This record gives sequence, C-alpha cells and structure tokens, in this order.
Amino acid sequence: MKKNILLSFFSIMTLAFFSCDQERLEPVMNVADGGGTLTSYLAYSIDSIPGQQTHIYGRIVFWEDNLGQTLVQVSLYNTIQDAVHPALLEEGVAGAGSTVLTELYDISGNTGELSVNKFFVIPDKEYFNGIPGMDMHINIYLGRGDDTIVAAGDLGLNADPVESN
Repeated sequence: MKKNILLSFFSIMTLAFFSCDQERLEPVMNVADGGGTLTSYLAYSIDSIPGQQTHIYGRIVFWEDNLGQTLVQVSLYNTIQDAVHPALLEEGVAGAGSTVLTELYDISGNTGELSVNKFFVIPDKEYFNGIPGMDMHINIYLGRGDDTIVAAGDLGLNADPVESN
C-alpha cells in the first residue's frame, strides 16, 4: 500500500513537472525614469602638484543627467595603491587658501576613481549650467587627515574646459 502511494506521488510530481510550460520572457529594453544616455558634460584637467613626488594627475567631468542633476566623475592616474585620496571642490583658484564647497567621495588609490560610486550626485538642477561662472577648483589630498595636496585643477570661471558637449 505504501509502495503504491509513493509510486502515485512520484507519478503525479513527474507529470506536473513536465506539464508546466516554461514561458520565455523577453528582456525589458526601455530605460528607467531618469536613466538614459549622458551627453552634456564639462571636463577639466587635474594636474600634479610639483615637488610632491607623486605625479598624480587626471580629469574631473561634470555630467548633466536626464533629471537635471549634476553627476561628478573623477579619474586619476598614478594614485597610491591602498591609499584613500580625499577630493574636495573648493572656492577660488588652485593654490590659494579657500573654503570647502563640496566634499566628494574619496578616490581609491587602487582604481583612481571615486570609491563609493562611479558618480557623485549633486541634486541641484541649476548646478550644471552654473559651473562656467563658479569660482572654484578641485584639490586631491594625499590621505585622510593629511593636508598635503598632491593634485589640483581650476574649474568654472578659473579655467576653460578641456572638453565639453
């Protein structure tokens, strides 16, 4: 009797398994709200500070997304392995003492890019269009708690973008 019940159970499960239609789903190809292609950008150079023996240099790019937010991307070369390089947007020209405007994510010494996300998001919808008139620069520091600036670049009204669209 137990053998018949067990055999019946396996027969029903086998029948159920093979009778299920497996529906093939097509991938969703539309873009999520706020997504899409980034096309508007301003790129500025970040130059090594002479005498620091690090030769860290690169580029900062400000992108405007489809929601009007500004995405900030930093790419550096010759960063120090396993180090964390703070990146700050500061008021005035590079090399002058100044006030911090925005603290970006730290730069990973292993990748030369922002360590938290690929982009730092500035939600102010007027920010991107205001960049050319802003009196600011970027400073890249040797490490957390170390005031040694290893790379810097003028931004906004202090420099012309090296590339834009």
